[in-house]
Order: sequence, then structure tokens, then C-alpha cells
Amino acid sequence: MNVSSSHSQHISVHIDRPVQDVYDFTADPENLPRWARGLGDSVVRVDGQWVAESSPMGRVTVEFAPRNPFGVLDHDVVLPSGETVYNPLRVIADGEGSEVVFTLRRLAGMSDDEFRRDAGMVAADLAALKELLERA
Repeated sequence: MNVSSSHSQHISVHIDRPVQDVYDFTADPENLPRWARGLGDSVVRVDGQWVAESSPMGRVTVEFAPRNPFGVLDHDVVLPSGETVYNPLRVIADGEGSEVVFTLRRLAGMSDDEFRRDAGMVAADLAALKELLERA
């Protein structure tokens, strides 16, 4: 079965840390390589943009929504092709802890297998974020 290009999947994780702690850590682009493996091993500020030179996709730029009191961490990733991928990301209160919710958007032309693979990568990134923050 093929799913239309507008299909989305919400992937989330509970983190046993206060929402502000999770938001502050996750909102800092320099922390991305510590938990978002798809962006390579470093994200640095170059000419006012956050750039990941060594991502598996090549050089990409990342631009987050401005800091806000709502836990919104939406961000655009500009691929080497120039294509921009919009990534909705939220940190919300969940009891004494937090829930981090990433909305994976299916790109046009993406196969079911590619979409499942991306979902698995996002789940692994969120699991890494959970482990990192709960150890701190």
C-alpha cells in the first residue's frame, strides 16, 4: 500500500526531566549531534546559519523557530539539493516530566520502506535524547 505524500507520523518519547530543561537542551543547535545522528558529528554557526558539514546527506543547514514559551522547536533542514524539509517538533509537559513529539512528514515520491526507515531513525534519535537527558 502506498501512502499519499501528505501522510505524517507522530513519534514521541517521554523524558523524566522538567519540560524547561528538555526544551533548553533541545533548542540549542550545538547539542544536535549529541542526539540527532542524521545531522552528523557537528553543527556549527557559519555566516549566521547553523550548518552540519558531515551529515550523511552532505552539507545541510538547520534553522529553528525562535525561542518561545510554548515548546515549539520546529525547524527547517535545507538539503544539498536546495530542497527544504520542514520538521515539526514539540516539547510538552507530561506530568513531572516531558514528552518530545516529532512529526515525520512523508516527502513526495518516498516509498513505504523509506518512510519506515526514516521513522526508525527519528525514534532512535528521540531514544538517544531521552538517554542523554535522563543521565544528566
